[in-house]
Amino acid sequence: MLYELFDNFSHNLFKPLLLFFYAGFSIPLLGIGFEFPKVLYQGLTIYLLLAIGWKGGEELAGLSPDMIGQAGGFMLIGFITNTIIGVVTYLVLRKATRLRNIDAATVAGYYGSDSAGTFVTCLGMLTAAQIAFAPYMPVMLAVMEIPGCLVALLLIARLRRQGMDAAGNMAGEPGYASPAQAIVAEVRDTTGLMARPQRRAARSAVSEEMEELVTVGADGATTVQHVSYGGNGGNGRGRNDRPHFNKFNSGGSLPEFEEEDAVTVDLVENGNGKPVDLTMAKAMAELDNAEQPKHNASFGKVMHEVFLNPGIFLLFAGLAIGFISRLQGEAVVAKNDAVFVSLFQGLLCLFLLEMGMTAANRLKDLKKAGWQFVAFALIAPNVFASFGIGICHLYSMWLGQPFGVGTYVLFAVLCGAASYIAVPAVQRIAIPEASPTLPLAASLGLTFSYNVTVGIPVYLMLATALTTSYPVGVVG
Repeated sequence: MLYELFDNFSHNLFKPLLLFFYAGFSIPLLGIGFEFPKVLYQGLTIYLLLAIGWKGGEELAGLSPDMIGQAGGFMLIGFITNTIIGVVTYLVLRKATRLRNIDAATVAGYYGSDSAGTFVTCLGMLTAAQIAFAPYMPVMLAVMEIPGCLVALLLIARLRRQGMDAAGNMAGEPGYASPAQAIVAEVRDTTGLMARPQRRAARSAVSEEMEELVTVGADGATTVQHVSYGGNGGNGRGRNDRPHFNKFNSGGSLPEFEEEDAVTVDLVENGNGKPVDLTMAKAMAELDNAEQPKHNASFGKVMHEVFLNPGIFLLFAGLAIGFISRLQGEAVVAKNDAVFVSLFQGLLCLFLLEMGMTAANRLKDLKKAGWQFVAFALIAPNVFASFGIGICHLYSMWLGQPFGVGTYVLFAVLCGAASYIAVPAVQRIAIPEASPTLPLAASLGLTFSYNVTVGIPVYLMLATALTTSYPVGVVG
């Protein structure tokens, strides 16, 4: 049996689909001046998602009530499984790599989602090999894409509450700027004195606000200092004299401003020594802004991108068209259909040619990530896919109904793949502080490349071994 499994594995490594991927992957590496037309790639993506959805919709319309219940339970399990995978990814990346918190959370979103390209490739390989799978698996693709987006958004909302700065850095990470430092760096208001009513309102709050600045800058990066005066000499104070903070002793107390005093303060940045003039009103406003970061993306816009991004819409549109058409008694995708059946394998080959080129181009972005991150991107799909195969088998045993080997493999791919379409779109809208290159380099450059070349044959081998060694009932 082992020999047979290895023979099948080695044979699957050189399927025509994968050979096209290898060809595309080699183009950038060999320096060949070829560019895949972007419009053609977009057209192929639209075609493949609609074709999968269309066929899946027709199959769904023919399901028995028992199968519909099985599909609903499997979708819930898939959603929970990918949520767990997203959280585990974040915890592992925080412990094992040197990624920033925000980048670890974003990558967790990628791996808590799935990959339409990997799914389409797996579907094509199973179809070519005539390996059976459950007809509702295309719906699983849409459902299991959502958890990763939600995991990333929740993790990053937590980081923001914990004091993440405008650049996405947390305290203790290189480049972190506290709210006080952000004021020093950004506010350059030297327009003069405040009006008397503003001074009176600010007078009682200034000590409190400066204490707040001292607290925020307690890591030592910022020093807030007590007030001294200059200008006219003696005890006189001219109207244009501006109090500024000299060295502040930790045991001292901050003075109140007199009503006639200017309420413009100078903060001195450690390591810089250059005073920055701030009006108190501006400083307080900037501090409030620093504590409550403003984000351009509304909640509704982000949720729209999570649940109705173009990929999910096209897939669901295809599912609805196939489902409704089949209920009306029309088999839209016939076995000899020239467009959605006969052309599928050929167009999938072109899609994989482009994906190979894109994956190879992404590899250079991994140089600054460290070997631990590279190792994660190659090891994670095996761990998560194996976890998925185990979950699938437990569900089959609980139902007392056997699943086809193709169902195991497709579920493994949905667990072991990483997004490169849906989550990047959400990141662009809601997480602009995160690195735009590192997550894609891992998900597309490494994980996608691994899954469509070595991963899918490995998962097929594991699923076959598991269902052969521990069968569930009798496959009908």
